[in-house]
Amino acid sequence: MESSSGPQAGAQATRHGSMAGLALGAIGIVFGDIGTSPLYTMSTVFDSGHGLVLNRFNVVGVVSLIIWALIIVVSLKYVTLIMRAHNHGEGGIMALLALASSSVMDRPRLRNGLLLAGVFGAALFYGDGVITPAISVLSAVEGLQVAEPQLKPYVVSIALVVLVGLFVVQRHGTAGIGAVFGPVMVLWFGVIAVAGLLNIGRAPGILDAFNPFIGLEFLMRNGWRAFVSLGAVVLALTGAEALYADMGHFGAPPIRLSWFALVLPALGLNYLGQGALLLTDPKAVDNPFFRLFPSMTLFPMVVLATVATVIASQAVISGAFSMTRQAMQLGFMPRMGIVYTSEREVGQIYVPAINWLLLIAVVAAVLGFGSSTALGSAYGIAVTGTMIITTVLTFYVVRYAWHYNWLLCVLATGFFFVIDFAFFSANLLKFVDGGWFPLLLGAIMFTVMSTWHRGRELMIEEASVHAGALPLASYLDTLFAKETIRVPGTAVFLAIDPDTVPHALINNLAHNHVLHERVLFVHVINREVPYVPSEQRVAITSLSRNCYGIVVSYGFKDEANLPQALRDCEPKGLVVDPAQVSYFLSHATVVATGGKGMPVWRERLFSVMAHNIGNLAAYFKLTANRVIELGSRVEI
Repeated sequence: MESSSGPQAGAQATRHGSMAGLALGAIGIVFGDIGTSPLYTMSTVFDSGHGLVLNRFNVVGVVSLIIWALIIVVSLKYVTLIMRAHNHGEGGIMALLALASSSVMDRPRLRNGLLLAGVFGAALFYGDGVITPAISVLSAVEGLQVAEPQLKPYVVSIALVVLVGLFVVQRHGTAGIGAVFGPVMVLWFGVIAVAGLLNIGRAPGILDAFNPFIGLEFLMRNGWRAFVSLGAVVLALTGAEALYADMGHFGAPPIRLSWFALVLPALGLNYLGQGALLLTDPKAVDNPFFRLFPSMTLFPMVVLATVATVIASQAVISGAFSMTRQAMQLGFMPRMGIVYTSEREVGQIYVPAINWLLLIAVVAAVLGFGSSTALGSAYGIAVTGTMIITTVLTFYVVRYAWHYNWLLCVLATGFFFVIDFAFFSANLLKFVDGGWFPLLLGAIMFTVMSTWHRGRELMIEEASVHAGALPLASYLDTLFAKETIRVPGTAVFLAIDPDTVPHALINNLAHNHVLHERVLFVHVINREVPYVPSEQRVAITSLSRNCYGIVVSYGFKDEANLPQALRDCEPKGLVVDPAQVSYFLSHATVVATGGKGMPVWRERLFSVMAHNIGNLAAYFKLTANRVIELGSRVEI
């Protein structure tokens, strides 16, 4: 396992394309979420339910907190530190989890704890994937009621139409519209920066917010109310994880360039402008973002804001698809159908099951909460929970993978942990008002992911127990000592353990009493790296009598394609025509028995998932008419 930064990241950027082109792409894909946060952050902070008085001291204090949160959490933590902890150029919590867990391989209990924490952080990402589209699109469409109050009753309906349309078009991919994401978001950041700048001129006193002590004084003077307000201030940071998660697409240098050259200045100017507006016109607190603009420009701004929030939502949805594929490769999710929507970009995928589940949850969120301000109460817990877990995992990477001094590691990551924990604690106060919603979604996904992972372990253990008395080498010696009928063709048996006899082979011999003239025992392993080079894809071991053991390795971002892996055997001396191969799969019927490693209800949940989700043949891209499934019964 490797982690690197600096020159390697720069080289990666060069391989992907020009720095300017990559920076433009990053602006369109990476910064949509955090870039649309000004739509709802300030109005949520000063919502009447938080009890924060709208006066000059509080306005300047809140803006100071937002600006310095962007500088400390995004610029220092993510852009400067965490983006250095990449896994062979890839980022995101699953990549960080693989990196952190591999750095403590000699500490199994600690490694298991990190795995659980990382999986919970990944599960919380799905909660974020529901709230982000709902609050972003709804807050944009709410601009209509600022331009024309009579349109207020139609806001929710219009937002739902936009959201349903967004999820419906996912199956077609984003290759066509992706090219316009960058220019649209550049226009967005330019417009919000100019609007903020024009309003700063009306109340230049807002520039006092650059003094960090103003924010600290705000916290000390307001006490409990200030602590509560942190739960809304953190909304300005939503999307910070995307900077790290999308690093593999663009490389670190273009993301850093985009952030410091355009995105951070634009966000800072807009928040300062909203603060200046509230100083001169406190009545604008109902929607300070759209109040920045002259009335004649409101309808065009609603359109631009809606497009920007659709782009932000698209990035989160695509992230959920990517997260699902990585979790499947690492063994934390059942195998589901994946559609590759681009012939050129392997990262552009569509997972139908996740898409429709997200849509149902998003529609429920919009109908249940009804406004962006109400959704603001639900937003934040999932985001800050993931931030804390990312900080914890980073500590183990810095300490055990990079081998930095223990005290330095504690001070560096501890500083960010204190800030993350403060934001997380403030958001816990919103649990009753809606914070339970993303936590519930996260808990459901964590239960599914952890149950599937543990269930697979139990299945492998059970299979090993039954096959343990049948080592593959000695079994073949015994088999060939008899007169075994060989038939033309090549048979492929998938093996859970490369050294033991697959159930499918035993069942095939029991029923058909023949063996193919060439037999391949294929064992697939998922390595904790993003990609495995094609030259390292397969390892071949010659057994006896034209039988071979083949180990196929995939990274957690690789596309599993077994016929292609067999073609990769040719340079190593084993020529296989996938069109002439018969694939023998063992279809396991999982029976929950209780007392074997999981509570009965989790065993039943795993059994239901194993029976109803996933298709091994489709997952490995096997031709349907070349597949023979043989049943087996496994008790867990």
